Amino acid sequence: MKTHQPHAVHLRYQYRKAISTRPYNARGKNLVRCDACLLAKTFCTCSSVRQLNSNVSFLLIMYDDEVLKPSNSGRLIADLIPDTHAYIWSRNYVSRPLLQLLGNPKYQPYLVFPGEYARAGQSVLSSIELTHQADELSQQKRPLFILLDGCWREAVKMFNKSPYLHHLPILSFTPETAARYGLRKGKREFQLGTAEVAALALATAGEVDNAYSLNLWFSLFIESSFFSRSRKSTRDKTALIQLQEAFLASIKS
Repeated sequence: MKTHQPHAVHLRYQYRKAISTRPYNARGKNLVRCDACLLAKTFCTCSSVRQLNSNVSFLLIMYDDEVLKPSNSGRLIADLIPDTHAYIWSRNYVSRPLLQLLGNPKYQPYLVFPGEYARAGQSVLSSIELTHQADELSQQKRPLFILLDGCWREAVKMFNKSPYLHHLPILSFTPETAARYGLRKGKREFQLGTAEVAALALATAGEVDNAYSLNLWFSLFIESSFFSRSRKSTRDKTALIQLQEAFLASIKS
């Protein structure tokens, strides 16, 4: 079986689990889960993980216990995008490495968030322009897409209570279709899962193929999660196999 090195979200999961005073009881708590993907071991997807060739980066700012939730899709971004960073949010303390990352001159940070929440003077963009010419690529700043990873109420709280985010340009999407994130679907029609938002950001940066691969990886995660915690686990697994094959084909194409 193919194995992969722990990424930023895995490390945050291990840290958060180590400091917990009691086990996190998620739905399906009696499942025997993989320690990396948190799916039932029977439906573990780790052997299919492939990192993509990407010129963008991601920063996940995760609400306290979000990293412990098996339904969290933020880890899917770190599975595929090599330069992904993750920090656990605190209202009273700001991680120094996080602030250093935001101030790193090689990055251009964009907070991916609804523009309606922008503070006075905060710029709101619906797209970004990047060059993909080899001779110019090394001269431009690398996009750093910042995602507030939690439920909708938690994401708004993180934004409101984090002044270091209020000067950053906001990249705002208004998807035409409702979220298909069936695990923890938001109350708002436009609210998407973290991985879906990341796919939109990738497409905006011109990495359409990577966006497609991430959406397939997300779909495989959704289907595997449903199989893990339902009676579907005893039925035909063709859908899982087809999604896995489609994802791996998208990497090779």
